Amino acid sequence: MSTTRELAVAASREASLRQYTQKEVLGTWAAAALPMGALAWVVAPLLATGLDGPNALTRTLILVITFGLIWQFALVLLLVYREQRSLRWSVVKDALRLHSPTSPRSGRQGGRVWLILIPLILLFGMEEVLPDLLPAKDSYSLAIFAESDAGMAFFSDNWLWFGVVVTMLIFNTILGEELLFRGLLLPRMNGAFGRWDGLVNGVLFALYHLHMPWAMPWIWIDAFALAYPSKWYRSTLIGIAVHSVQSVVIFIGILALVLR
Repeated sequence: MSTTRELAVAASREASLRQYTQKEVLGTWAAAALPMGALAWVVAPLLATGLDGPNALTRTLILVITFGLIWQFALVLLLVYREQRSLRWSVVKDALRLHSPTSPRSGRQGGRVWLILIPLILLFGMEEVLPDLLPAKDSYSLAIFAESDAGMAFFSDNWLWFGVVVTMLIFNTILGEELLFRGLLLPRMNGAFGRWDGLVNGVLFALYHLHMPWAMPWIWIDAFALAYPSKWYRSTLIGIAVHSVQSVVIFIGILALVLR
């Protein structure tokens, strides 16, 4: 009986969310993607010309990308408030599906259901071993910069910039991208895209990466590692947890450089 009730509650939350039109989906995508592209390729180079010291472009990029991710968080809150007329936690939690995952078969919520993260993390990690189809621009890649002599010297004992990077990571996989794509957009896309909503969500997420286009060719895989699982288990926390593995790896790598 409790299983039936849990499934009914989860389905009720899902049904209560307003469905976006295709125009609204694309408009929300553009409100996130276009500023990120402009910040990376227009604003950052312009600001960097006025900075002194080494790694001016890299420092500027970290700052503007962090700003862009914070904007995404603000955009999510703005759209949730416009829809729900409230930002109380109980309202936001339902509006963005910030609940423990619910098994679509048994109705079990949380507990052993979290074990689904193991294969999803492995699938998500495939992106790191697939061949690069587009070359990454060295000055635009935090990973390449961190592995360089300049990056090691820059982060060594640099707690201030470590704090900036941590802020960027938090707004990247927890309060920014996942909250927008899997929390806000995904549960509101079924009306416009039907059973293809998860795939379209993954494709839009790939195309969103205008600020790092070399990552686009493989990011559509996230439809299967992030979007569909978040949909099936009715939980944005699935996408946040899987995507945040990437942030944890970067966090550990940069912390190691700071402690050198």
